[in-house]
Amino acid sequence: MPLTNTQLRHYDDKLLRLPLEKRSEYHAQVDRLITELCKSVRDKTEIKITKVVKAGSFAKYTILRKTAVDPVDVDVVFYVSGRDANQDTLESLNDLIYDLLIKIYPTKSVEDFEIQRKAATVTFVGTGLGVDIVPVIEDPARPSYGWQFDIRDGSKVETCAPCQIKFVRDRKNLDKDFRTLVRLAKKWRNHAGLKPLKSFAIELIMAHLLAEQGTAGSIEQRFRNFLLYVAQSGLKDEIRFPENTAPFANFTDPVVILDPVYSLNNVASRISEDERTEIVTAAMAAWETANFASADNDNGVWKELFGPRFKTED
Repeated sequence: MPLTNTQLRHYDDKLLRLPLEKRSEYHAQVDRLITELCKSVRDKTEIKITKVVKAGSFAKYTILRKTAVDPVDVDVVFYVSGRDANQDTLESLNDLIYDLLIKIYPTKSVEDFEIQRKAATVTFVGTGLGVDIVPVIEDPARPSYGWQFDIRDGSKVETCAPCQIKFVRDRKNLDKDFRTLVRLAKKWRNHAGLKPLKSFAIELIMAHLLAEQGTAGSIEQRFRNFLLYVAQSGLKDEIRFPENTAPFANFTDPVVILDPVYSLNNVASRISEDERTEIVTAAMAAWETANFASADNDNGVWKELFGPRFKTED
């Protein structure tokens, strides 16, 4: 017998979704970092920060609560004005932010800070919260838009953090279970160890299925539909949305999922052909397992997809 919506919502509420008290704790921790970093930037540099936006899964409410295999991180986007949108500027911004963070948190070891492709990351040992500081050079012609750089290959993409948050909120308004489905897919991804399948890509695949298939069916059926889509399509279909506007590009990447806020950005561009094959193969195996678990009404089999903590009642 398939799992009911009540059972899966219970699992999502009790074991997947970030609890309100933890969200408040993380908000407070991030707010303190933002205040200190803004003050340091203002006092020690000529950079002007025009806007700060908490973004990513945390802001979209698709984040998973922290476990040994589910990290918790918050993207904090700093919009900077009066700078040229070039690679040298971004490298200097990242280096500057790194230096300021070390001064702000002098008691933390340098290893707690990491310069990633697009952000400096701060990890707080007490809560395990990771905060990605993402500098974006403001586009004066488009409110909330700006340029984000990859510090290793020099590429730049236009982004709009509030627009990406709105994209998920609009889908949630159409489908009350949209975020639950995203969290289920992310939990499966984490348990399967499919790191190349990023959270943003999962959100967009689920949004594509919402547009193509609507809200018919139970939560369990729709999760199985997600696995089946990945398996049958091979992730070879280009995914785009009504929000996407020209100009467009002819991508040659193995997986193409357009960023709804910037059509020249393929959010799945770093998935290699081998990784695509791995994801597709894992999805097919998971779909077969889910069908067996559904027909057999066996929580032990569902644990093969979601891990040993899976349960549908207290």
